[in-house]
Amino acid sequence: MNKIIEQAEEKVQKYFKHVDKVKEFNQKKVLEAFRKNKIGLEHFATVSGYGHDDMGREALDKTFADAFSAEAAIVRNHFVSGTHAIACALFGNLRHGEKLVSVVGTPYDTMEEVIGTRGNYRASLMGHGVKYEEIPLVNNLYVDFDKLKKTIDKSVNMVTIQRSRGYSTRKSLNIETTKKVIDIVKSKNPDCICFVDNCYCEFVEEKEPLEIGADLIAGSLIKNPGGGIVETGGYIAGKREFVEQAAYRLTAPGIGTEGGAMLNQTRLIFQGLFMAPSIVSEAIKGAILASQVFEDIGFISTPKPDIVRTDLIQTIEFGRPEPLLAFCKALQHNSPIESYLTPIPDEVPGYDDKLIMAGGSFIEGSTIELSADGPMRAPYAAYMQGGLNYAHVKIALDGVLKELGM
Repeated sequence: MNKIIEQAEEKVQKYFKHVDKVKEFNQKKVLEAFRKNKIGLEHFATVSGYGHDDMGREALDKTFADAFSAEAAIVRNHFVSGTHAIACALFGNLRHGEKLVSVVGTPYDTMEEVIGTRGNYRASLMGHGVKYEEIPLVNNLYVDFDKLKKTIDKSVNMVTIQRSRGYSTRKSLNIETTKKVIDIVKSKNPDCICFVDNCYCEFVEEKEPLEIGADLIAGSLIKNPGGGIVETGGYIAGKREFVEQAAYRLTAPGIGTEGGAMLNQTRLIFQGLFMAPSIVSEAIKGAILASQVFEDIGFISTPKPDIVRTDLIQTIEFGRPEPLLAFCKALQHNSPIESYLTPIPDEVPGYDDKLIMAGGSFIEGSTIELSADGPMRAPYAAYMQGGLNYAHVKIALDGVLKELGM
């Protein structure tokens, strides 16, 4: 193993204690949700057709709701991505003439087409008559709380709060900052729906957004809460009325959460949820190590190793395309699946810039598994996430250093 990695590992051991503490706390919380809902083998059975009277699906929704401190949840393999789940939450709860405000500036690339600032306008929220406003970040890094106080009034029906940084170098929103945002919004308009895009953030901290005043959250099952084994899907959780409205968008009015055959996926989703706190902790440890390694060799890496994490994403700014391409090449060559391929930049649906993507994952696009991607634009940053086990991240980093000639 490269000496740079060995030295970095010695430096970060002290930070791993906090990660283990959070893991144990969240594992107990998830276990209690299973016990409360008396999950048994009978809940793994499946139904076909319309999916009526599926007691496993109903128990799954309740277990997720309890794990995230929600009144209700809809957890489905029918969500094709986190973006799909988020879109259902937005379209389900916003109507013509109502107003949506993004608290953290421009949201993640795929959300631009959902909202209507790019792409097929007629299919978007704005194309359906929803008003939209963004609150720019201060120095492209921080939430502008002063602007937030001035923007939120009775005309704002929903705010969207993207916790993770997406393809940007801004700071991800930890629970403390998210609570400050929600408190301001509710003080200005108690009826405003606080919707949190929770992708990459589940089980990274001890509290989830619904515990600090959020009304609705959504995320992907091939990220944190799927534990690395769920094949597809997403979830929406929060206040019952808002979850139901979102469910009508996924299925149809009158059906909501009552339909949809799970196609033998229920057991996997239950098991993935149970595994999630431990898998997330492995990924976080890998991210902390990566942060220290790249700091030590002279690249800008955020968050710093000593920062308490709120999401999985580790950003490494390379400043030019060549080392970004080398990083992704090495990561791909040290993946369990399709290690023989070399990633190249290409167009991806939902994104404006070409992307370079690496990650030989067992489930296509699974970002709880070790992967990295980034748009081919300045500052030529790699957004590394995931890692089903810490040892794999460590081995992959060794490969990256060799590719960079270190």
